[in-house]
Amino acid sequence: MISYSKRRVALGAFFFFVGLCFASWAARIPDIQAKFDLSEGQLGTLLLFLPLGSVIGLPIAGWAVHQFGSRKVIMIGAVAYALSLPLIGLAPAIWLLVPVLILYGMLGNTMNISLNTQALNLEDQMGKNILASFHGLWSMAGFTGAGIGALMIYLGLSPAQHYGVVMLISLTIILAAQRFIIKEKAASADGGLVLKKPDALLLRISLIAFLGMMCEGCMFDWSGVYFKKVVNADPSLIALGYVAFMGTMATGRFITDKIAARFTKVAVIQVSGVLIFVGLALAVVFPTVTVATVGFLLVGLGVASIIPLSYSIAGRSKLYAPSVALALVSTISFFGFLLGPPLIGFIADLFNLKTSFAMVAVAALGITLLSSFRKAVFLIPQKVKPSSVS
Repeated sequence: MISYSKRRVALGAFFFFVGLCFASWAARIPDIQAKFDLSEGQLGTLLLFLPLGSVIGLPIAGWAVHQFGSRKVIMIGAVAYALSLPLIGLAPAIWLLVPVLILYGMLGNTMNISLNTQALNLEDQMGKNILASFHGLWSMAGFTGAGIGALMIYLGLSPAQHYGVVMLISLTIILAAQRFIIKEKAASADGGLVLKKPDALLLRISLIAFLGMMCEGCMFDWSGVYFKKVVNADPSLIALGYVAFMGTMATGRFITDKIAARFTKVAVIQVSGVLIFVGLALAVVFPTVTVATVGFLLVGLGVASIIPLSYSIAGRSKLYAPSVALALVSTISFFGFLLGPPLIGFIADLFNLKTSFAMVAVAALGITLLSSFRKAVFLIPQKVKPSSVS
């Protein structure tokens, strides 16, 4: 029998590989823009096709994992995801790049649902919280991917060559870790696509995840702009806010599991909303480099726990299989990631960027509110009794 520790390391390797692939794609977006001579607006339109593929892939992934099991979907999806990355760099024309990006988005969320389903299964068997640590590895892979991207650009490698190197690294990880990803017990007969009304638990946790992803998306896309236009940071410090946010988000995910085990998942989500609010309020009221950086550090800590804990709670729905519940929550929350950044720009055009960030701070309080009233909805019995770790 494969030990829990080996399964955890192998699953963590898969989370890392997915994060590495995504970060590698993002690192060469400016080169893709230059290759096809795209304006800012044209690039923005092109980038919409990847999340479009993600949305298309979510219900399909939930159904596939429920029908065939997470292991089979992980194995097929992982190889396809690794092989599809170089296709982005090799696409000779926009009309060929668009379907590749749609496919890449679909495969990315297929991996998201299947890996989190496998992680929830392992979490139940180990009898302790571990899901957030996997998301921490995904975030850490983002830093690694950015570093590899910078090295590839320094060496003068094209996006296709860069992506080819990452593909080889990914296939090596898949080959080494695949035998420790197990086949879970057969799914029950009820399942199918996730296009159905969520129960009270999934509706509540989906709204929390929606607001969390909205805050996360805004920080990803607007941290640098805020430091440049509102904080008026020196050009060498413009990326400081983003680095501060990403650093504490990644670190926070490695400590979330232990904190949640001690104080409960709902309590951690409540505090997370407060941390995001306080962090953004500091950056809005005192827009100096020092205070805004501290604020963004707090926002990163707040954002860190929301998605992994939301997934962990959703996976214990009494009415839905874990893969179906995850796909439903992911679908709803992903719209927050899509709508948040454009909403920031819209409000900034009407008022200013500080007002936009103040609105996001208020939205973060919604996370605390939604996790504070009628908390009985979160009380769900564990599907598997805790057992000793191998």
